[in-house]
Amino acid sequence: MHTFEELSALFSETFEKTHFPQEPHTLYEPNNYFLSMGGKRLRPVLCLMANELFGEIHPDAWNVATAIELFHNFTLIHDDIMDKAPLRRGKQTVHTKYNESTAILAGDVMMIRAYEYISQIDLSLVQRILELFNHTAVEVCEGQQLDMDYEQRNEVTLDEYLNMITSKTSVLLAASLQMGGILGGGSYGNLDLLYQAGKKIGLAFQVQDDYLDAFGDPKKFGKQAGGDILANKKTFLLIKTLQEAKGAQRTELDQLLAGNAPDKVDRVLQIYRDCRIDGWAIELKHQFLNEALQHFDDMAVVSKRKTPLKELAEKLVKREN
Repeated sequence: MHTFEELSALFSETFEKTHFPQEPHTLYEPNNYFLSMGGKRLRPVLCLMANELFGEIHPDAWNVATAIELFHNFTLIHDDIMDKAPLRRGKQTVHTKYNESTAILAGDVMMIRAYEYISQIDLSLVQRILELFNHTAVEVCEGQQLDMDYEQRNEVTLDEYLNMITSKTSVLLAASLQMGGILGGGSYGNLDLLYQAGKKIGLAFQVQDDYLDAFGDPKKFGKQAGGDILANKKTFLLIKTLQEAKGAQRTELDQLLAGNAPDKVDRVLQIYRDCRIDGWAIELKHQFLNEALQHFDDMAVVSKRKTPLKELAEKLVKREN
């Protein structure tokens, strides 16, 4: 069995190569630039870790993991365009460094490359992997659209936000685990538990992401401080605060959301603190984490093989970037 750190290093050795041809340089250089930023490589390593639950890592797991990481980076390039984000991982986003049209094309060709890696796996596994991959890709797009839709609405319920985040973020984590399990020959019961655990990890991950955007150290987080607040993005924190804020507090929050005051971030953060949203978010992420750990416990797999995944899930709620 390998730890997350060990598998991350092994995956990096296989992934950190040129995935694209040389020409046209203006199309492929932006992708090489973006991939050079690195990242957590969480999703592909989850695939490898889930695969190892059932024995030695299947050779095809490396191709599937690579496809997952390329697809994830495709979504990030396009998300940055839609969010008009200036930074990603502390560096210029692709559309900022190059231009928006090039960024769109670069993302498109990165997604196509992901499918090429899937096409290389054993023919007996392609259909199941491709069906799950395609279903997940559609859900991610649906989640992103809902995210944009919610930006235009004054009120979004917590249940609606949970549904959106599940599609936009959680299902790719869940599918990464399940694809690894499929390649490992896992039973349908174990595969379902892997998927459910992945969804809960994704929700805990997003709560932490929302929390860090508001309360994290920008130097560690690698994004613009309070970016979600400036963009009026519906997050776990804002939705809960809209439920909790009353009277003058709610009036001030509504005014801040309607404008672009120079001290907007600081004032909204103060309202969050006054409503004790920071503590609520910490409790919520631990709730999702505990549910994920229970799903792992319920799997009919030798206990020691589950330990690396459970340890990783716990680390995710403590991350600072």
